[in-house]
Amino acid sequence: QGIFVLGLPYALLHSGYSGLFLIILAAALCCYTGKILIACLYEENEDGQLIRVRDTYEDIANACCKKLSPKLGGIVVNVTQVMELIMTCILYLVFSGNLLSHSFPFIPVTEKTWSVIAFVTLLPCVFIKTLKIVSKLSQLCSLVHFIIILVVMTYCLTQIQRWSWAKFRLSIDFEEFLVSVGVIIFSYTSQIFLPTLEGNMKNPGEFKHMLHWTHFFACVLKTTFALTAFLTWGEETKEVITDNLPSFLQTLLNVCLLTKALLSYPLPFFTATEIFYACISRSSLSNYRFPLFALSVRGSFLLLTLLMAVFIPHFALLMGFTGSVAGAAMTFLLPSLFHLKLKWKKMSFLEKCADISIFILGSLCSLAGTVCSVKGFLEVFG
Repeated sequence: QGIFVLGLPYALLHSGYSGLFLIILAAALCCYTGKILIACLYEENEDGQLIRVRDTYEDIANACCKKLSPKLGGIVVNVTQVMELIMTCILYLVFSGNLLSHSFPFIPVTEKTWSVIAFVTLLPCVFIKTLKIVSKLSQLCSLVHFIIILVVMTYCLTQIQRWSWAKFRLSIDFEEFLVSVGVIIFSYTSQIFLPTLEGNMKNPGEFKHMLHWTHFFACVLKTTFALTAFLTWGEETKEVITDNLPSFLQTLLNVCLLTKALLSYPLPFFTATEIFYACISRSSLSNYRFPLFALSVRGSFLLLTLLMAVFIPHFALLMGFTGSVAGAAMTFLLPSLFHLKLKWKKMSFLEKCADISIFILGSLCSLAGTVCSVKGFLEVFG
C-alpha cells in the first residue's frame, strides 16, 4: 500500500459505482500480469523442467526484441521505469507541499515554496549508496502509513450517520472517469519490483500464492478505505483525503503524512538513479569508482523532481497521468506483450485471448487517460 491510496476516494468521486468495480478489476488484472511477467523469466530445459534464464524486466524485454535490436526492449523498459519512478518522486514533493500549506495556513507561504522547503530536507539523498539505508527508511514508512489509514478509517466510522449511497454518481463525466482510471491503476503498480522480489524469495514456488493473497488484501483495503472515506464526505471529497479531516486531526495526520512522503522518496529515487547509471556506464567498474559522476547523476535527478513539482503542483492530475502512461505500460501492456511473444507456442487459446484482451484494454485506457490528463493540465494552466 502506497501513499497514493489517499487519492482513491477522490477517484470514486469522479467514477461513481464503476470506480468500485475498477478497484477490484485492477487488482485481478495486476495479479494476472504479475504472474505472466514472472513466467517470462523461465524456460523449459530438455527434461521439461522450468529453469530461470532471465533475472530482470530488462532481460525479458531484450529477449523479446533481440531480432530487431539486442538492446531495444531493455531501453524501452528502462525509460518507462525511470519515468514512473521519477514521477513518483515528483508526486511525493507535490504531496509534501500540499500537506505543509494545509497544516500551516497562517504562514504566508505558497504551496510551491513549501515543496522547495521539503526538497531541502531530501538533499542528503544524493549521498545514499546502498539499499541498506533505504530499507530502514521504508520500514518506518510502513509503520507511519498503517497509523494514517487506521486514524482516517476510525474517524469515518464515527461519522457513519452521515453515510448515504446517494452520494454516488449515476452519471459520470467520461474525461474525469478516465483520469480516475489512471489513479486506480497507479495505486496498484508493482510489476517493476516483481522479478527481483521473486528471485530473492526463499521458496520461489510460493510466488503465485503470495501474489494472490497480497492483491486480495490490497483490494479489500483499497475498496474499504475509498468507500468509507467517500461515503463520509461525498461531493466534498478532496484530492488528498486528509484535507477533509477536522483541523485537530488534519494537522496531526499531515505531520505523519509528511514524514511518510519524505521517508518514501529515497526508494524510487535510488532505484531510478541506479537504473540510469547502469544504462550509461555498462561496464565492470564499480558505480562508485567515479563518485563525482555518481553524485552529479543523483543531484541532477533530485533537481529535476523539484522543478517538475514546482511547475506541475496538481496531485490528482499528475497521478492520473503517471498511471495512464508509465503505470499502464509497465502493468498491462508490456507484460501481456512479452508473454505473447515468448510463450505463444505453449499458450492455450484462452490464455492468448486473455493476454490480447488485456493488451487492447490497457492500450485504450492508457491512450484515453493520457489525452484527458494532458487536457486537464492545459485547462489548469490556462
